[in-house]
Amino acid sequence: MPTPGRAAARWDLHDYAVQRRAFRALRLVFGLIWVFNVVYQLHPAYIERLFLKSIAAHHGQSAWYVDYTHWAMGLIAAIGAPGVALFTVAVGALLAVSLLSGLWLRPVAWIGVVFTFVMWTLNGHLGGPYTAGATDPGTLIVYSLTFIALLLAEPAAGAADDEAARARRYRILRLLFGALWTFDAAWKWTPFFIDHSLSYLVQSQAGQPAWIVAYIQIFVDAIKLVGQQAFGIFAAVAETVIAVGLLANRGMRFVLPFGFLYSIGVWTTAEGWGGPYGAVTGVGGDVLGTTIIYALIFAYLMVMYPPMRRSEA
Repeated sequence: MPTPGRAAARWDLHDYAVQRRAFRALRLVFGLIWVFNVVYQLHPAYIERLFLKSIAAHHGQSAWYVDYTHWAMGLIAAIGAPGVALFTVAVGALLAVSLLSGLWLRPVAWIGVVFTFVMWTLNGHLGGPYTAGATDPGTLIVYSLTFIALLLAEPAAGAADDEAARARRYRILRLLFGALWTFDAAWKWTPFFIDHSLSYLVQSQAGQPAWIVAYIQIFVDAIKLVGQQAFGIFAAVAETVIAVGLLANRGMRFVLPFGFLYSIGVWTTAEGWGGPYGAVTGVGGDVLGTTIIYALIFAYLMVMYPPMRRSEA
């Protein structure tokens, strides 16, 4: 027993029942995101033309990746691009149904991990090209990490689920997410981003409804007051703090909610709420964007987070 008067530190995990309900709510949100994606990707233009076109390597990507996409496009064309596109939409529908219903959750979540990773190497272009203007590794790799978060948050029946096991699962997700933020932060320190940080917000206004344009313009005007270099440095510092906090497990009481709000802020400005949601293009507006999924992972970590509490014995 702790010595009287001596401060004792212990893991103070959330109430298990409340935590289960929170994980279920996050799973339902993720499922609704997949419903949105599936509905958009059922558009005939995406099925018939844009799916195959979206796989083509972007200018500036490595020769080996260009060869890979050429091979993949040839294989898909030989099988029948519309059929392959429909298959990917069907997989997305399966993921949505499982997430919303809880049926076959773990095996389907593993399918989600693999499926989104493979699609990241194709439609996601590995997040590249990693040339001037790059900011992150792309959307689909973050989807893959979210499925990993789900698997860690909702362990298999019979798996260890004591305090140590929960802390271990939290640590795995924290380190993976920290590595992702380290990559993001590194790109924010590039001279191109710092000198052109305002352009990401300005570009996101194109094709948007008037209220979103007006909303983003508020931030554009504010950034002009302080200077886009100052804003670029702020973004770089903020993402570095998030990355270091996640990797070092320091300041999580502040880093996790800050990261959540920061991700929402980026999504509603530089990503234009994931839009514009007009004609299907195969990119942008066909999914809800990248940083909204970052926010979802922050939410998972906040629910999983085991705060240290010091109490007098």
